[in-house]
Amino acid sequence: MLGDYGTMSHAERGSTIAVIGEAVVALDATLVDLVEAIRAIPYGRPSDRTVDAMLRERRGTCSTKHLFLARVLAERFPDTEPAIVHRVYTLDRARAREMFGAAVAAAVPDDGLVDVHRYLTITLGGQRVEIDTTFAGPAWDGLSPLPLACGSGMDYPARDDPDAEKRALEERHCDPSIREPFIAALSSARRD
Repeated sequence: MLGDYGTMSHAERGSTIAVIGEAVVALDATLVDLVEAIRAIPYGRPSDRTVDAMLRERRGTCSTKHLFLARVLAERFPDTEPAIVHRVYTLDRARAREMFGAAVAAAVPDDGLVDVHRYLTITLGGQRVEIDTTFAGPAWDGLSPLPLACGSGMDYPARDDPDAEKRALEERHCDPSIREPFIAALSSARRD
């Protein structure tokens, strides 16, 4: 059953985890299995920006993937102490081409764009480690940081309402007429 994670019973949550994206994850999945399953969810903005829509439509963005992962880690692997972080950063066309290809880079203005990216930090081996499950990539070793899908910037640890906090950062720092075509190009490129 794929439904609203927040209202599901533990058994329903376990069955949700078993069918994440293209991966089938055992109910007793390891931390690595869980992270890899979320990375395998195709990138794309769901019809509404919620975990429920991500699970139903089997596509997600940095926001939905990391919110879901934080909730699941807090329940299944509480010793990881997941913390959501928002990074405000500037992406220039050359870096967009390097990271995402020419089609996405074409959506980035000459002077770049400001975006807000969500990722997690977790505790592994007594150290805080950055984890970014936005895109699939080489298999994670379960110990090292997963590289962030953004450039350097200013980090804002999330507090009580990560979605409202991210929207506020987007409103303060981003130009929707520039950012939305970039997100659309990124979504389209990741489906091809």
